[in-house]
Amino acid sequence: MRVEYNIYCDESCHLSHDDSKAMVLGAVWCPLDKRKEIFTRIREIKAKYNFKPGFEIKWNKVSKGRVDFYLDIINYFFDDDDLHFRALIVPDKKALDHSVFNQYHDTFYYKMYFDMLKVILSPHCAYNIYIDIKDTRGNNKVLKLKEVLRNNHYDFQKQIIKNVQQVHSSEVEILQITDLLIGAIGYLHRGLNENSGKLKIIERVRQCSGYSLKQSTLYKEEKVNIFIWKHRIIT
Repeated sequence: MRVEYNIYCDESCHLSHDDSKAMVLGAVWCPLDKRKEIFTRIREIKAKYNFKPGFEIKWNKVSKGRVDFYLDIINYFFDDDDLHFRALIVPDKKALDHSVFNQYHDTFYYKMYFDMLKVILSPHCAYNIYIDIKDTRGNNKVLKLKEVLRNNHYDFQKQIIKNVQQVHSSEVEILQITDLLIGAIGYLHRGLNENSGKLKIIERVRQCSGYSLKQSTLYKEEKVNIFIWKHRIIT
């Protein structure tokens, strides 16, 4: 009997021509049978701060006035052994030269998504992967990612990668935690410091994880797994 997991994925500044230097892909995952318990606990934290159940946890909403709520969400993530996080960071998109590798940015995007997920996936387990809806091309991207993941794991019977689909983050609390964590990682790697509330969130993640968040963690780190991608230089 395979243990089944849900993986909730999000991305920040993944487009090739935006104003942000760093690109971040991230995922929070948990056992399938624990998801309802986790959803309930997150809603209890919202209620503690007089937020309605439908209030969306988002990095862009972090402010000095709401920082205690967001710190409680971070504390809960670290207190719950069923929740895990991995992020892949491309530090400087402007340094990429896709033509050297005879590829387009979309091809690179799928490679990075695969690199982000491959550490999470085990051939002995089963996974449902949920990705935040970003644009109208999302469905084609999901189909391609599903194909890449299944082919790499020789999962022709669809026993490992059971499902890959888009969802609205506003409806999925665990995906909102992914948004919060990759937001913190991205803010740090872009060298931003204008929002004191966001800086407190980053510092709390550092304290609880025991990592600087500026360097890759060990490959098998299970709670907060960070991978800083480095491009190869062709001479």
